[in-house]
Parts: sequence; C-alpha cells; structure tokens
Amino acid sequence: MNDTGPTDADEREGDAREAPTREADGADAGAPDTGTSDAGSPDAGASDTGSPDAGSPDATGGGERGISRRDFAKAAVAIGGASALSACLSRGDDLDVATGPDDLSTLPARQHAWDGFLARDDHGNVKAPRHRVLLLLNYAGEGAPSDADRRTAESAFRSLERAYERGGKGLLFTVGYSPSYFDRFDADLPDSVDLQEPKALASFEDPKLDRQDAVVHLASDHAEVVLAAEEALLGNSDKANGVEMEADLSGVFQKADRRTGFIGEGLPADHQDVDGIPDSEPVDEESPLYMGFKSGFQKNQASEDRVTIREGPFSGGTTSQVSKIRLNLDQWYGQDSRYQRVGKMFCPVHAEEGLVEGAGDNLGDSSKMEATGCPAHAEDHARTKGMVGHSQKTARARDDDDSPLMIRRDFDSTDDGKAGLHFVSLQRTISDFVDTRDAMNGEDLAERSAVGQMNNNGILQYMDVVRRGNFLLPPRAKRALPTPNPEN
Repeated sequence: MNDTGPTDADEREGDAREAPTREADGADAGAPDTGTSDAGSPDAGASDTGSPDAGSPDATGGGERGISRRDFAKAAVAIGGASALSACLSRGDDLDVATGPDDLSTLPARQHAWDGFLARDDHGNVKAPRHRVLLLLNYAGEGAPSDADRRTAESAFRSLERAYERGGKGLLFTVGYSPSYFDRFDADLPDSVDLQEPKALASFEDPKLDRQDAVVHLASDHAEVVLAAEEALLGNSDKANGVEMEADLSGVFQKADRRTGFIGEGLPADHQDVDGIPDSEPVDEESPLYMGFKSGFQKNQASEDRVTIREGPFSGGTTSQVSKIRLNLDQWYGQDSRYQRVGKMFCPVHAEEGLVEGAGDNLGDSSKMEATGCPAHAEDHARTKGMVGHSQKTARARDDDDSPLMIRRDFDSTDDGKAGLHFVSLQRTISDFVDTRDAMNGEDLAERSAVGQMNNNGILQYMDVVRRGNFLLPPRAKRALPTPNPEN
C-alpha cells in the first residue's frame, strides 16, 4: 500500500507532518472567508484508552470541576477515548440529545447536506458545529473490500444516524475515500469524478501527503456527542445515545490518525496557551478562530448545490480536501497592528475605511469584497499599498455564474500542543480547490509588485501546510466502501 500517514504514536511524539465563497474565503485559509444523558454510556462495553491520571481531562489543569465547561469539553475531545468520555459525562451537566429517525429514508441523499440542519446567526450565516473529530482510517483487509465488510460499515453508519438527530444539537458526519483507496480496484473512477492525488500547491509548501483509505468527519455542538459517536463507531462502546449499535467499524477499518478541534466564540480564546500564539493572550473572546476574524460568511460560500457532483454513479456526492496547518501568529499579534491584520485578512480598503469591527460580525452575510471592488484592484493594491488581502485574492476564484467554488468546514486545533487549523473544504472537483488555492497564493501579484511571495501577500506567512489529503464523499447510499462504479 501507499504511505498511510502517521500513527497515533507518531502524533503523540510531535512528528510535525501534515491545514469561499459568493465572495471566496479561500483555500487553506486561517480565517475569512455537554452532562449525563444517554449521549454516550461509559459503561457500555468501553475499553479505557488511557489512565485517569495522564489521559483524562482533569489532568489538563485544576481538576474536572475546577475548569469551565468550555475548557473541559475541548480538552475531552482532544484527549479522546473512554476515560475522556466518562469524565465528560460524570460532570453532571444535563444534556438531552434527541435520537434520529426510525425511517432513515427521511434523511437527505447527500452526506454533505449540513446547512439545512444547522442554526443561523442574525445575518443568515450558518453557525458551524463547535466540536470536531477527524478519523483517518485504513481498510483492514487486503485488496478490494468484501460485500460483508460493506454491509457492516453501512450498518454502523446507519446506527449512528438512528442514535442522534441530524444537526448541530445532535450529530453530523461524513465519510470520504482517497485516491489510494480506489487504487485497490481494477476499474478507474468515472470521468464525472475529479479526485486527484494530493500534492504541494505552492513553491513554498512541502506537505506530507495523506493517503489513508478513508476519513470520517464528526461534528456537533456538544463534546460528549462527538466523543460518544467516535467510541461507538470504533467498537469501544455498544451503544450511542442509549441506542444499540448494530455494528461498528472495528473489524473493517484500522485507525491511522485522529485530529480534533473547535470553532466558535470563546473557544480559541480559552485555548490560546499553545505554541504559535504569543503569551500575551491576544485572541479576543468574540473570535471564532485563532486569527481573530469570522469566516464562512453566507455570500462567501458556494452553495451545497454548487459543490455537488451532478452526473455519473457518484451524482449527489462531492469532493473534500483536508489540510493540517500550523499557525505561527507571533508576528500577527506581536508586531502587526490591527490595521495591518485587517488589510492582510480582508483588503487594504477595509483597513483604510475601518470597515471591520471586532471579529467582523458587523459585515453581515458578506466580507464586502465586491462592494469595495477589492478583487478587481488586487494588483493595483499590491503595487500601491504594499499589501494585498487574503479574501481579496481568493474572491478572484469564481465560476461562470460568479459563484465561489468551495464550502469551508474548517476548525482550529491544539493538536500536538500547537496552534493549528484543520482546513476542510468541499467542492465539486479537486480542480476547484486547486484554482482557489492558486488565487490565494497570489504568485501573479508577487511577480508584478513589491509584495513578497509570502510577506504582505494575504496571510501566507502565518501558516504552514504540513499535511494534505483529497477524498471523495459519495452520496449516503454509496458511502460504505464503494467501488469505482457502484450500481444505482
């Protein structure tokens, strides 16, 4: 098999291997764009994955009752395992999570249909689920998967759907497959699917390439839910939210890597005591991401229809790009002024006119790229203003209908004790992601102005892509170990 990426031990040892848009937020971007219920039973056949002293959340400082619920939840998700779930549930906070439908045919055909099941803010922007887990998995068998394993995997996924209502208050998840997975088959993927091998996408990048067979993305507003879903899916618990698991993935997949994180007001501020962020605790309480600004404005995102594959056996699916990014924010907060941060994140005009208040909630449902004419003046700004904005550059990546090409579903992280971003994007084709990343790189602007390839060229100098992988997210009916040309 190909390189399957780091093991859990590799990550624990700190191996640094791999991290828009009606007005595009951008590819690989750092910013612009809980209790005792049946959420998971620690007694339900779970095997402890770490000692309470070293592996439970109350080892993170002050005892489990001595830290806030927000701190505790993030710590529990980062640690994972039965001990973290048990400690999370033992805090005594009441959490009542509704179960999913008995009739799963009522759920959408698209795995990636999340937006209709999430709350929105006052401006109509989707409120992203606050807690996340990415599980990178390898198929446990040799060669092409068996029909028996396919049935087992689908039964496990359907069990989770019955256990939790679909949405941020319950659980959202997707399952994707890499080019390396499809190399197991003699047949090729159809031309209607653009699933390229991952690669470096800039001259200054050198990411390790994720070639694990599959990735599962778990998301919820409740830390207990993602922890319990993970434990049940991996076979460490025979129930999820009080619902019996008909099957699990323990005999079908082997876990290759686990990545965790969070997004939303308060969470980055609570977890800024990590490498990559100054000791002055500069991240504001209102910031949903480490870099201090909102992302995912409604008009900065492609629609779910726009990113959906339209033809062929995987019609109703999409592709996903997953990057692991290290953030280096010492200069961002220690030397750059607020004026510079706004200009580099959005556009120099936003800085000059004071358009961004706080994290940018005042901007409403758009980062105001078109209203300011910033994308069309990117080269002029690079030459005359000495910098160009991240959102300004990426907003140049549009289709013929003037739509952004991607949806961002990224989140911050403290994996490995370092400030990071797991950049998860959805797009119809991987080429759409590459085009958006090319616009973000701004190499054309660097060649024709005084801005550097990284310095003053958006936010490139503050981030390092250490891992990247590409995956196909089939429609729900074909998500369990699909062949390259599954039957309808």
